Amino acid sequence: MTFSFDDVRAQALAWPGVEDGISYGTPALKVRGKLLTRLREDGDTLVVTGVDTDERVLLMAIEPAVYHLTDHYVGWPIVLARLSAIPDQSSLDKVMGLLHRQWRAVAPKTLVRRFDAAGSA
Repeated sequence: MTFSFDDVRAQALAWPGVEDGISYGTPALKVRGKLLTRLREDGDTLVVTGVDTDERVLLMAIEPAVYHLTDHYVGWPIVLARLSAIPDQSSLDKVMGLLHRQWRAVAPKTLVRRFDAAGSA
């Protein structure tokens, strides 16, 4: 099974405030104008924001085919995820978990509280 940006997009758009956007000329998902994630120019790599250095190292050690980094992102709280290398739904769920955590960090607190109150977490 191969996953795509559309799979990520379909799940993330269910979170309040998430909207389609463009970042560096590629499809992106934003929360009230703040970047949540974007597809890199290769059409296969997802830029996953909100991942600190320690967690990034761990992710790259556990699933090196999926998680990686380029020199461009070394100083940033970001990990890259190869969508075509995600082996199964469980691994996609992990990526979505990272994105959901970042959504909670950048979304307005009123949206997060409403989401939690609805039992959607």
